[in-house]
Amino acid sequence: MDFFHKLENYRQRERELAWEGTFREYLLLVKERPFISQLAHSRIYNMIVSEGVEEINGIRRYKFFDDEIYGLDKTLETLVEEYFHSSARRTEVRKRILLLMGPVSGGKSTIVTMLKRGMEQYSRTALGAVYAIKGCPMHEEPLHLIPKELREDFMNENKLYIEGNLCPHCQMRLETEWAGRIEEVPVERIFFSEEKRIGIGTFSPSDPKSQDIADLTGSIDFSTISEYGSESDPRAYRFDGELNKSNRGIMEFQEMLKADEKFLWNLLSLSQEGNFKAGRFALISADELICAHTNESEYKTFVSNKKNEALISRMIVVRVPYNLRVSDEVRIYEKLIKQSDLQHIHIAPHALRAAAIFSVLSRLKESKKQGMDLVKKMRLYDGEDVEGFKQKDLVELQNEVTDEGMSGVDPRYVINRLSSAFIRKDTVCINALDVLRALKDGLDQHPSITKEERDRLMNFIAISRKEFDDIAKKEVQKAFVYAYEESARTLLNNYLDNVEAYCNGVKLRDPITDEEMDPDEKLMRSIEEQIGISENAKKAFREEILIRLSTYARKGKNFDYTSHERLKEAIEKKLFADLKDVVKITTSARTPNAEQLKRMNEVTARLIEDHGYCPVCANELLRYTGSLLNR
Repeated sequence: MDFFHKLENYRQRERELAWEGTFREYLLLVKERPFISQLAHSRIYNMIVSEGVEEINGIRRYKFFDDEIYGLDKTLETLVEEYFHSSARRTEVRKRILLLMGPVSGGKSTIVTMLKRGMEQYSRTALGAVYAIKGCPMHEEPLHLIPKELREDFMNENKLYIEGNLCPHCQMRLETEWAGRIEEVPVERIFFSEEKRIGIGTFSPSDPKSQDIADLTGSIDFSTISEYGSESDPRAYRFDGELNKSNRGIMEFQEMLKADEKFLWNLLSLSQEGNFKAGRFALISADELICAHTNESEYKTFVSNKKNEALISRMIVVRVPYNLRVSDEVRIYEKLIKQSDLQHIHIAPHALRAAAIFSVLSRLKESKKQGMDLVKKMRLYDGEDVEGFKQKDLVELQNEVTDEGMSGVDPRYVINRLSSAFIRKDTVCINALDVLRALKDGLDQHPSITKEERDRLMNFIAISRKEFDDIAKKEVQKAFVYAYEESARTLLNNYLDNVEAYCNGVKLRDPITDEEMDPDEKLMRSIEEQIGISENAKKAFREEILIRLSTYARKGKNFDYTSHERLKEAIEKKLFADLKDVVKITTSARTPNAEQLKRMNEVTARLIEDHGYCPVCANELLRYTGSLLNR
């Protein structure tokens, strides 16, 4: 019953959104809300920014793309600011075809689909409302009814902009049905819909021998010629081509660069003059975004052909590379997996990260900077500072090569290989090793890669495995250290006592003998060295800890070993180093004794409760870590 209640609410909402009136009434609406007469590019830009914009590290991020596109903030900023924003201001850019160029499975189609779905939803809002002459096959802007001789005065008086002329269909209706009385012409609110072919269209070229230009521009209705007597009568013409139906919105031109020349000629005048030729009519006005997408090799082939120069000059090319951030690559895989029917299979923590590391490494280019390797570059791109480099060095690294991210392993390959791991018999959980094994098996079966490329990718799988080994040890380290939390507190207190004495230049008192003694430099350094604090930097680090300690004391807060991120890491590493033999013996024992079993159960419980493991992958992680420590 709840569904039918929602259904009735939906119908009520549809009735509330609907509007119908005369052109006279529409003009009153336009004077109240001038934005309803905006052009297509302006409407798309306003749709995007209406979802919110924020600036992060000097790059504008558009929340409109948040749910589907990850790691392409710079690309999206270029797309929105340099194309849509400029077009919304009615610069020459709006007269260009938008071409998204990048590798397969890089997000080009997703961007176009988001724009189309976004326009469908936006046209149902107050800010995105669109009105058209009722019964017009091209959803004509009603302001086109205003005679050219009166337009300039009208635009100046109302601070509006009118571009384009009535389509042949509406011209005839104006004369025959309304005797030129434009104020009586009916106007209605329309809602963009790709399914209903209102304001959104998709053209996909097929065999040029069988495909007709009518798919783009409409066609003569031969069944009515005898009735109307002429092919130039608009009533004998079907204005149902994709360019007709996409008017006021978006037309996606799939595989545009593969299309036959005759389909591209119409785009020349449409992109430059905002009109196209159809049948035996004058040029027909169209206000729409033409968006196409292609890969780099097709684009280079197209550009190399001199016959295409006119069309190339009417394009704005936006490069859409692969994502180069590991954390965002994981989000891409999570999104794709959520769309499947495999959510009952548990994915161990860091399993997708192992795949993401492999993918991102394959897309990066070697840097000429001394001390920079691909792993460091990958970490830097993912927001980490690495030895010898900070986030401020990122722009310089990105500017070193122009085609970074334009090649490498695509997300579809990874998802295909993950699927093969998912559907194995009796699979309840997959871990990082299962994922890397599936990726490796895929390379063995891949017929189109060279031996050199295969060896390169195998090397990246080995690096991903090494990265996971470090993660696995840290994960078990955290779980073991938690079981020895009292030891961590004791170690911290000893360190803090010694740091305080060192910074204040005083001696410590032995709690048993009450003797004065110097701060324990050996203890302090054994902890600080765990996180690479050099001899020269130790004083600054200790003073930083003391300041944090004083701040906590002043605010009445307790300072524990988790209160300073780097100190927490140092304490955990020190404890783990001290406990390494215990961990090794505990995790690798074939027949653990009662004490070892108790520890194993505590650590397993901690991995399950706090780190997202299931009993299967928690036990596998412990066994694997034990084998690593025994090497």
